[in-house]
Amino acid sequence: MAERVLHLEILGRVQGVYYRVSMVERATALGVKGWVRNRPDGSVQAMIAGEEAVLQALVEWARIGPENAVVHDVVVTDGEGFFEIFEQRQTG
Repeated sequence: MAERVLHLEILGRVQGVYYRVSMVERATALGVKGWVRNRPDGSVQAMIAGEEAVLQALVEWARIGPENAVVHDVVVTDGEGFFEIFEQRQTG
């Protein structure tokens, strides 16, 4: 199977609720590589890479997020890059 890269923009109450830490844990468990970071506008952005089935599993998780998150939307577009691990990055 070919690896695919997706860009996610997660909108809602997704900062200050352990969203990034939780996404790192979930992505690592699924074997997804890439990164996640907060955005200055209050959203969370992620670039995720892996096989289609695990990417879709992480996107479905992203639509709910951790317990205290309130996700309004997840905008999924094609992404780019090559990643060795899944990491939390600085706000950007």
